[in-house]
Amino acid sequence: MINRIYHNQIKSSKKCVHRALFVIFASNMKIIRNRFIPFKGFEAMNFMGILFCRSTSTLTPELLLHEQIHTHQMREMLFVGFYLWYVLEWFVRLFKPGNAYLNISFEREAYAHMNEADYLQRRKPFSWWRYL
Repeated sequence: MINRIYHNQIKSSKKCVHRALFVIFASNMKIIRNRFIPFKGFEAMNFMGILFCRSTSTLTPELLLHEQIHTHQMREMLFVGFYLWYVLEWFVRLFKPGNAYLNISFEREAYAHMNEADYLQRRKPFSWWRYL
């Protein structure tokens, strides 16, 4: 989360905006529990580093790591690029055999490493590229 000092400085200069963004990236994932997001059948949904989960869902360490891997993917693609690529790849994979969602490279990386507690420390940028 942005603390108040950074929030007030954002208005004053671009340098402060850069510092504020670093604080957002360095902070822990914010979790919002609700009854509507994500869609039924999903435990959690990561939107720009904010984790939405159903009130009844259990957040396991593996699920949290899965979503943190997505946050790293989003950052390296500057968020918008992540969502554009995600939708494009999902659309292409709709016409191929298998589950389109599970075959998206971002999901393949996250599912492959969600049981490795140290994965984020050793993960190289754009590691999802190997899963294309």
